[in-house]
Amino acid sequence: IMNIQWFPGHMAKTRRQIEEKLKLIDVVVEILDARIPVSSQNPDISEMTKGKPRVAVLNKADLADETVTKQWVSFYKQNNVEVTLADCAKGRGINESVAAVKRALAEKLSNDSEKGMNRAIKILVAGVPNVGKSSFINRIAGGKRAKVEDRPGVTRGKQWVSLEDGVELLDMPGVLWPKFEDKVAGERLAFIGSVKDQILDIEYLAMRLLDTLRPTYTAALAERYKLDAEAIAEMESYELLECIARKRGMLISGGEANTERAAIMLLDEFRSAAMGRITLERIPQ
Repeated sequence: IMNIQWFPGHMAKTRRQIEEKLKLIDVVVEILDARIPVSSQNPDISEMTKGKPRVAVLNKADLADETVTKQWVSFYKQNNVEVTLADCAKGRGINESVAAVKRALAEKLSNDSEKGMNRAIKILVAGVPNVGKSSFINRIAGGKRAKVEDRPGVTRGKQWVSLEDGVELLDMPGVLWPKFEDKVAGERLAFIGSVKDQILDIEYLAMRLLDTLRPTYTAALAERYKLDAEAIAEMESYELLECIARKRGMLISGGEANTERAAIMLLDEFRSAAMGRITLERIPQ
């Protein structure tokens, strides 16, 4: 079900535009979701921007597991990638991102300065849909330059945004890669809302989320849905979804569990961190 071929025309066009603009770009700032840093990274962008300095902004860090986020920060630093944490919706971590860009470009800025040149720093801001890229740009630009909506893929067209201090941002619509080669990455993007819920089987998605959460976050599930931790470990995922529906009083005629309503609620509560701060991806071993 998750073998999604999702590469609409506007995304193919965006890709061509990025390739055209790359000559102008000094640094790539990629907005990632701190809960899924690997799955929310766009392999195409990494490939196209090879050799350019890179800054990783782990957005929605306020929703992610703090301990795991610290491990990710160390991992990026060991791999010579400047990294910052952000909550773009509330404007936290934005100044740190600008400082990280300057660190990533220290050599270029120093060379320019020696030659007496004072060129604008040109930044490509990239990210898959729904990771908070438009919010990041709005915060950093101090105004509503990019259209923000909570629907995947609604940033319209490409636009340059000029900031103070001679910095220019190139904003591109969110780009997903041509197809999800990796079924798990596709699912994780669907969990955070980067893929439209309408094109997926919501109950299947909720069951896969439960399967993903159980090994590490059984206690969080037990507490949130007033269930027994041992019972959670034993149940099939559909059974667990039924159980959650009953606990929440989500029933249809005949006293059957309304698993569709429970699935929608489960995904909403995961996305808003109602069940606690959760990270679905660990450092590659």
